[in-house]
Amino acid sequence: MQAATNAQLDPARLASAVERLFSLLRHGNPPNDISLTAASTLRRLEREGPRRLTELAAAEGVTQPAMTQLVQRLEREGLAARAADPDDGRVVLVCVTDDGRELLARRRAVRAQHLAAILGNLADDDQALIAAALPALEKLERLGR
Repeated sequence: MQAATNAQLDPARLASAVERLFSLLRHGNPPNDISLTAASTLRRLEREGPRRLTELAAAEGVTQPAMTQLVQRLEREGLAARAADPDDGRVVLVCVTDDGRELLARRRAVRAQHLAAILGNLADDDQALIAAALPALEKLERLGR
């Protein structure tokens, strides 16, 4: 049965669907929203805790100078802060602030509302299929980290 399940799952089709869903969600962002890289960086800090600039740059796939500029902008906006590493005072860590967490929560709420309106157009059976797939999609995301 495992082989049959894998044969039915087309990774290219899934990738395409996820890309289109991401685009759909992006259109649900609040007006005058932060950049995708800024949002991704804040989410990472929220999820993983304080990180070095070099770690953030590598994780987000940008250069260290680009991440330095992004963090400076996030600091000016009060969304992130830098602090000395408690284990090594020579190391500077970047962390998300309470304002950054609030911004992420607002973004999620706006996007969820946008998606809920679209989901309301689906048949109950389709909504149930999506709900049933959520645990596997969440696990897939965790495995990809």
